[in-house]
Amino acid sequence: MTRMKLKLQLVRNGEVLFEMPLSPTDWPRRMLTDELEAFEDDFQRFAKIFTALAHETRLRMMKRLLEEENRTMSFADFMRDLDLNPKIVWENAKKLREGGFVEKIDRGKYRCSEVGQRGFMLMSLALRRLIEVFKEMEDF
Repeated sequence: MTRMKLKLQLVRNGEVLFEMPLSPTDWPRRMLTDELEAFEDDFQRFAKIFTALAHETRLRMMKRLLEEENRTMSFADFMRDLDLNPKIVWENAKKLREGGFVEKIDRGKYRCSEVGQRGFMLMSLALRRLIEVFKEMEDF
């Protein structure tokens, strides 16, 4: 049986911006080594991103921000809509800011950053779908 080679592509207006194999065995050895070293060099940045999304409250806050037309909410909106106390909102908004997902735009106002919107879509929705596909392929 022939193993199917999977790759991930990022495409904008039909132009491939980025492409990578999804199996370490499909990478040229030197290229894989370089990528792993680059990831290690960026560890702190990635740790902040993963930490920002590694909590149910922060995921709920991001979801609410993305549901808003202007991707903006107030501190009080988070408290009311998600039934959170002020300390919880403050701590979790801080983690989202550190991860680059949220910007504080005014006193008590938060907006989902452009990078945050795309990052959240990638780290939550796209990753969930990729894992589903991998699981289906494994069961096939």
